Order: sequence, then C-alpha cells, then structure tokens
Amino acid sequence: MEINEILVIAMFLSFIALLFTGIPVAWVLGGVGVAFALIGYLADTYFDTITGLDFLTLGLVVNRLWKIMDNWILVALPMFIFMGIMLDKSGVAERLMNSMQELFGRVRGGLAITVTAIGIILAASTGIIGASVVLLAVMSLPSMTKQGYSMPLALGTIASAGTLGILIPPSIMLVIMADQLGLSVGDLFMGAVFPGLMLGGMYILYILIVGKLKPEAAPIPDDTKPVTLQTVISVLKAVLPTLLLIFVVLGSIFGGFATPTEASGVGAFGATLLALYNRKFNFRVLKEVMQGTYNTTAYIFAIFIGA
Repeated sequence: MEINEILVIAMFLSFIALLFTGIPVAWVLGGVGVAFALIGYLADTYFDTITGLDFLTLGLVVNRLWKIMDNWILVALPMFIFMGIMLDKSGVAERLMNSMQELFGRVRGGLAITVTAIGIILAASTGIIGASVVLLAVMSLPSMTKQGYSMPLALGTIASAGTLGILIPPSIMLVIMADQLGLSVGDLFMGAVFPGLMLGGMYILYILIVGKLKPEAAPIPDDTKPVTLQTVISVLKAVLPTLLLIFVVLGSIFGGFATPTEASGVGAFGATLLALYNRKFNFRVLKEVMQGTYNTTAYIFAIFIGA
C-alpha cells in the first residue's frame, strides 16, 4: 500500500474518531487536514516518500478559500437563514397551530397531522431544521402528551416533520450542494420540491393509518368543536401569507424571473413584512434575528473553510 493511501485511510479514521469527542465539525475538518498535510510534508522531507505535499501545493489552499468567499451563490445562505429565523419570530407557526388544530381536531391523529402540515410549511419557508424541530416540540409536545398520544408517535411526528426542511426548498443543504457540485440551485430546488411534498404526504397517511389501527395511540380529545366556516377562514388567514411568500420566492426561481440569490433577498424582506403584519417586529426581534443569522452563517462557512 502506498503512502498516500495510508494517509488517506488514517485521515478518514481520525476524522470519524474525533467527531465522537464533541469537537465542532469545522475544527475537526480543518485540524485533521492541517495535521496530515504536515505529516505528509515531513514524510517527504525525512523519509523520502512522495506525497507531493510541498509549500507550493499547500499554497493553493489560499486560492481555494478565496473562491469560496467570493462565490455569489453562497450569498443566498445568510438571506434564506434570515428569512427562516424572522418567520420563526413572526408568530406564524403559533397562528397555524391554533387554527389548524381546530380544523383537524375531530380527526383521529388530528394534532399529529397538524404538526406535520406545519412542518411542511416551515420547511418550505425556513429550511432551518434545528429551529423547526425545536419550535414544533415546544408548541405541540405538551398538547400531544396531554391528549394521551403515545410517546413514539408524538416524538416521531415532530422529528420527521421538523427535518423536512433538509429536502423541501429553499433548503440550505441544496444551496450548498449546488455550489459544491457545480449545479443549478433552481434545478435542485425543482428536483426536490415534489419528493419533499410526497414524503410529507406519506407522513400524514401513516398517521391516519396508525390512528385507525391503534386508536389509543392517537386519541380524539373530548372537547373538540365542530368545524365551521369561521374555522376554515381562520386557517386561510394563517396560511395564505406564508404560502404567498413561498410562492413568490420559489415561483420567481422556477419561472426564471430571479436568481436564487435575488429570490433569497425577496424572501428575507417578505419575512420581515410578515413579522410587521403580525405585530411581532421590533428592534429586539431584529437584533435576535441578525445575531442568529450571523451565528448560523458563520458555522456553515467555518465548515466550508475547514473542509
């Protein structure tokens, strides 16, 4: 086995082992890369190996880092992150939960269906998985526990619905993949939107089947109210502004009217308008959204640089 193959295998195993230590991924990636570059350089210098790792080769890293930071596609990342965090702060999810719970209240597993539907909407408007999972858990888990839902069904619903954001556009992961693979962001978005919606639909179908086969796992609360026209109107009022924002952002990309970078700016501005509409916007909220955007963006770019 040649020295390069040995170094690659050792580097991979070291990376996997260090991930379990709790050290941030960005530092593990960068640290392992620098350490094994040094090992390869010293091996060439003192043991007459041929890894090709000299100062000229290592200097190419500087150009690589510059190209990452100079990439206009990645401007969409902080904009979509800002859009997602601002929507979380705007109270959209709370309004959806209150209105849709009344709409599906008389359906067995209705609260779980509500959580899944909100997860789909959050995925199509935020793309930030961590925020979606935490928000759904805080809003729905106490209610599901109080209604007597089985814990596996309740936790599984929250986890699965919350992680739809990795697939349904505007997904942060798809933006990163498009940049790294040299593909069109719009094409990846178009390729992922329907599988993501199908997956969400399959989650809802599964909940209905579980509710039918195991009624005790998804009970109907005793105090459910009948669905009225006012209930439907309340749901539409809660859903339509968010759906309009999603349509503007994704529709402008799919229709070729705007690039993903331009559409991300429109989405960030639209999320701010929704926060104003819901009377949730103030200087404190703006400060929290900006700080959250800076932190998340910095983590992602640190992983880029480390990799």
